[in-house]
Amino acid sequence: MKKNSDFSFEQFFKALADHTRLRVIHLLGTDEICVCSVVEALQTSQPKISRHLAYLRRAGLVKARRDGKWMHYRIVEPADARAAEIFRDVRKGLDDAQMKRDRERLGQLNGKLGAHSRNLKQVRPNG
Repeated sequence: MKKNSDFSFEQFFKALADHTRLRVIHLLGTDEICVCSVVEALQTSQPKISRHLAYLRRAGLVKARRDGKWMHYRIVEPADARAAEIFRDVRKGLDDAQMKRDRERLGQLNGKLGAHSRNLKQVRPNG
């Protein structure tokens, strides 16, 4: 995690200033999700989603975990306490019609994964 002295409010707000990134943040919620599932749920290209996830990672808003060839992402709060509070408020406000449809598609994907349900598992952030 970044030290508070390394935190950039400019990068933080730029990360939140893109609708696709907000959709990704909403979709991740409290889950750890495979990039392939994000691509399917948002119905967009893998390179675009990977680029947005990398931006969110650089801003300190998501963490990545590799599982073989799969990359899984989850939300983390910014190290800066003020930014963390803003981030929580932003996440509470993310609930437009498109984001609801994204969540529905993710739920349908989760049902279809069956044996591959490890791609979508509930995690508790360790801080």
